[in-house]
Amino acid sequence: MSTFVLRFNKNCDMDYLPKDPAILVSSVNMLLRDEEFDTLESLCYNFGTETKDIKDYLYGHGFVYSEKQRQFRPIGYDTVTK
Repeated sequence: MSTFVLRFNKNCDMDYLPKDPAILVSSVNMLLRDEEFDTLESLCYNFGTETKDIKDYLYGHGFVYSEKQRQFRPIGYDTVTK
């Protein structure tokens, strides 16, 4: 499991990414939705972590990243809602 680094962040009010999966999903989706960051990659860079680490961590907790929606969604959500 990845460790998310505590880091000063002048782009938003958060100093670090939460470790709890539900809070992490909510926080990342909020930062992307509110356009604090253009991409998941820029968000990860700002917080000093790798995109793959967050994707793998959240996949292990039932979430997958949708490039089209720019958000983490529950695995299988898109196939169920069609």
